[in-house]
Amino acid sequence: MRESQGIRHVFVKDLTLDALIGIYDIEKQKPQRIIVNIDLSVQEQPGPLPDDISHVVSYEIVAKKVEAIVARGHINLVETMAEKVAEACLTDRRVLSVRVRVEKPDIIPNARSVGVEIERIQR
Repeated sequence: MRESQGIRHVFVKDLTLDALIGIYDIEKQKPQRIIVNIDLSVQEQPGPLPDDISHVVSYEIVAKKVEAIVARGHINLVETMAEKVAEACLTDRRVLSVRVRVEKPDIIPNARSVGVEIERIQR
């Protein structure tokens, strides 16, 4: 029997936070709701997966990284927020690529949300 090796997707869906984000004066003073979605492509190790958290990329740690970025203070652009999140996720060498979507749901009245989605690959 051959051992399989593949890619696992670890994700955080619809993480909703209050953030100081935006270019307008009011956005620099009053937090607004953002929604962050993250999908990580993670290289699986050969052989069976031990049933132990230390052997996987933890979605809890990923969510805490996003919370820490938001807690650092004001960011002008959703693009910058997405880049910071992607960079933080790629510090784990097991992560082959990351897709990050940052949405601002309360900006344009006739739209469910606006924002940006990026994908970055481990170098």
